[in-house]
Amino acid sequence: MADRTLGAVPSPTVATEASADARMLAAEASRRRTFAIISHPDAGKTTLTEKLLLYAGQVTEAGQVKARRNRRAAVSDWMEMERERGISISSTALRFELDGTIHNLLDTPGHRDFSEDTLRVLGAADSCVILLDAARGVEEQTLKLFEVARERRVPLITFINKYDRPGLESLALVDEIERELGLRAAPVTWPVGRAGELRGVIDRRDGGFYRFERTAGGATIGAEQRLDAAEAAVEAGDDWRVAAEEVGLLDEVGAGLDRDSYLAGSSTPVFFGSALQNFGIRMLLDALADLAPAPGPRPGADGRERELDADFSALVFKLQANLDPQHRDRLAYVRVCSGRFERGTQATNARTGKTLRMAYAHELFGRRRETLDAAFPGDVVGLVNAGDVRVGDTLYAGEEVRFTPIPTLAPDRFARLRNRDTGRYKQFHRGVAQLESEGVVHVLHEPELGTQAPVLGGAGQMQFEVARYRLEREFGAAVAIEPAGWTVSRRIDPADAGTVARAPAGQLLADGHGRVLAAFKDRFALERFERAHPEVALDPFIVR
Repeated sequence: MADRTLGAVPSPTVATEASADARMLAAEASRRRTFAIISHPDAGKTTLTEKLLLYAGQVTEAGQVKARRNRRAAVSDWMEMERERGISISSTALRFELDGTIHNLLDTPGHRDFSEDTLRVLGAADSCVILLDAARGVEEQTLKLFEVARERRVPLITFINKYDRPGLESLALVDEIERELGLRAAPVTWPVGRAGELRGVIDRRDGGFYRFERTAGGATIGAEQRLDAAEAAVEAGDDWRVAAEEVGLLDEVGAGLDRDSYLAGSSTPVFFGSALQNFGIRMLLDALADLAPAPGPRPGADGRERELDADFSALVFKLQANLDPQHRDRLAYVRVCSGRFERGTQATNARTGKTLRMAYAHELFGRRRETLDAAFPGDVVGLVNAGDVRVGDTLYAGEEVRFTPIPTLAPDRFARLRNRDTGRYKQFHRGVAQLESEGVVHVLHEPELGTQAPVLGGAGQMQFEVARYRLEREFGAAVAIEPAGWTVSRRIDPADAGTVARAPAGQLLADGHGRVLAAFKDRFALERFERAHPEVALDPFIVR
């Protein structure tokens, strides 16, 4: 009976087993890399994602969204609308293993109107690849996403893409990274040849010159050849001489790789290449394995860290319905934060206190899914029909933990949603409720009109088009979307609702969870309200 009493000393056998489990868990976590890719639209993110999968052996031929009809679509773009428009509008998870390292790639939307989805993905990532177009440098949307990544202290690796096309000079790009992002740029590879005339790259770690063989459309892996300095001087001539002088300049100013400063978020390793032509892809994959951090203890909302070998815990960072139209199910994407996930075990939802049995769990690869029996910190698990879970929920076993909720931006685009077929009332409201739970759009209402006339809020018009598309295709509803007259909003305390209601330029909007927004016609109206009512706190973020 003694070994069952509270505080009893565990037997040597139990202690040994616990120690072995902890070592196994640490070993599994150490070989995980969970990272996201963020970029401005059209920087080549979908192409880069496909090429990482190509080099990891997950696809035999890289597909492209804008390819010919006889070429398949990109693995990461699974929604029909994505293929039709040639953009990524929904985040996906892609798990693959290469040389003993398990990569969990969280592909983010490629359109600015879906930046909220990117915010959620960054809440689940341990590191990030920031993709820049060599001709454009740091663009506005890239800067916004970077600010979110920096706020979350996510280490960044920079890949300067499309250097095989005319663009900015390499030194100018490095200067822009440091000026706009406030990070010390540490080029790991350096281009030989000007933008548009890329001959290869110098790997500053070994001084070698790496040439890349072009293949038709970059669809297959080309040969890669390393030359030493003497060979490179003969092969590349003046291009090699100029590149070598620039590398010498980088050495003089101390622009070298420092992993500690990268992990601390004060520097960014920089790689040059071309995703389309497969230039530099292997080097980027190697960097993710060698430089990017493995999962570590995760802080809870109370500031205490949840150690890796603690009981199971996970963060819900995405919901997606109808991923498989044949089954009409609802998938919760959860990032394992601690402990070992085992299919069929029970967890508690920290928000509701309700118990959830995780019986139907999948490993994810875009739209494809396979039954998953076990997972470890850093892995992304798809839970099918996982009850009343929301984005930002914490699931845990054992000692309670609640991770910091995932915030979203207060919307600055609004539209009224109309049901055009009263005979499909149930389909309409079921679809609206589902899109709200996924976070596709904010579903709001004007208090004086009630919930029968929903208002959609988001970051851009494309969100509303996706909402209409899915309501019609997936739920069989007939809808109309009409512009609303507000262009900016802020979250307010419900106690200040009366002040906003009396203001001539403000409009109250509420959601189904008791949160209240003040919407304004434009930023000038918002600024006038701020001056007139400094006592009202206006928050640009909404915590789900």
